[in-house]
Amino acid sequence: MPASSQRHMNIGLFLYVPGNHHGGWRHPAAEPEGDSDFAHYLRQVQTAERGKFDTVFFQDTSAVIGSEAIARGDKGWDHHGRAVHLDPVSLLPALAVLTRNIGLISTATTTYNEPFHIARRFATIDHISKGRAGWNLVTSQVEDEARNFGASEHMRHGDRYARASEFYDVVAGLWDSWEEDAFLHDKANGRYYDPDKLHFLEHKGEHFWVRGPLNVARTPQGRPVVAQAGSSEAGREMAARSADLVFTAQPTPEEARAFREDLRARLPKYGRRPGDLKVLPGLMPIVGRTDAEAEEKMEALRSLLPDNVVVSALGRHTGGVDLTQYPLDGPLPPLKPSNSAKARQELLVDLAARNNFTIRQLAHYVAFAGGHLVVHGSAERVADLMQHWFEAGACDGFNLMFPFFPAPLDDFVDLVVPELQRRGLFRTEYEGTTLRQNLGLPVPDNRYTAARKAGHGANHKDIA
Repeated sequence: MPASSQRHMNIGLFLYVPGNHHGGWRHPAAEPEGDSDFAHYLRQVQTAERGKFDTVFFQDTSAVIGSEAIARGDKGWDHHGRAVHLDPVSLLPALAVLTRNIGLISTATTTYNEPFHIARRFATIDHISKGRAGWNLVTSQVEDEARNFGASEHMRHGDRYARASEFYDVVAGLWDSWEEDAFLHDKANGRYYDPDKLHFLEHKGEHFWVRGPLNVARTPQGRPVVAQAGSSEAGREMAARSADLVFTAQPTPEEARAFREDLRARLPKYGRRPGDLKVLPGLMPIVGRTDAEAEEKMEALRSLLPDNVVVSALGRHTGGVDLTQYPLDGPLPPLKPSNSAKARQELLVDLAARNNFTIRQLAHYVAFAGGHLVVHGSAERVADLMQHWFEAGACDGFNLMFPFFPAPLDDFVDLVVPELQRRGLFRTEYEGTTLRQNLGLPVPDNRYTAARKAGHGANHKDIA
């Protein structure tokens, strides 16, 4: 019996336009103009749905990457392919009405938003999609965002997580405002809803004061799926408390398994079980009809990464250390603590030390897939790696990243998905109609309904 005993692996599409490879947009088959074209986004999502993926996962940043450096007059940022993209939270409802089964997850930062807005928007999207919405809870890694929201500098890492923790509490509380059977629609007696099943949150905390209730009913899947991507100590603890799905960067199956086991070991103190949390490492597959064809594709992608491009890929992980002042073929110098992505910085420093990487080698590694795992080869070879990780208990599946769109995604769906299905590792049809059903996740109880059933009453003060 494999260490991972779930029915099959879960697969997400990390839809990052124009692609996760820093030079991928320059590939002859790439469509970089799709960054502002809804039809381009829709095509990728429909392709993923054709491949029976569980979900599409949108990253988001509320800034032009490198804004601070560009404002200083630094050169070279015009190579960056992620200068513009459509707001993914706005994309989700449009995609929902043109798809049927695939989950729709978007990032929305807790650092530069308010809880009531987030609770209302994602609850609405869950209704529009009939239970396929998900919120990727993040604390804003990118420091360029700060000055777009009236802040002279980015909030410190610990403070961001303290705010995020309370933010989640408020959102989850608002999602429980209405019990499932609260709405009577009793025309004869003139009762639209049962007031005993409407609940005021009355939250007063360090960061937020929110009365509630939410003016959106309980959603088709109880509440939207919550995803999280932090791998620092604070991020892991928050994931164990709040997340249904975790997206992570892990370099080896051994480290990935240790990460997954660490998260699962934290769940019981929050009244949760191991199956309540899915862990999906990032994976960039470069697929060919043969291993030789895949190697040719890899070489073409490597050729799109000149040194002046790749060093900037390390920029937000250095803690402000200017790597251009050091020899590219020399070792990575000591870095200052990052106020951006602490866990990612630690991963990269460890990789450099373990592999004796020069700055140039590390920069090329990060620019290729953001520090995530890369596999290239035939469909059989890619499936072999995915099967090994899954059966070793290193993951519950993968969040797939692609160097550009649409061809690499098409290759995966047309070549690798059938191979995974042949091996019994991946579904041939969707199991349910909601994202929770397809991920194999439980529907969370409404806290007030649960309290009433337990005989504790339903007043929020009784269950705080």
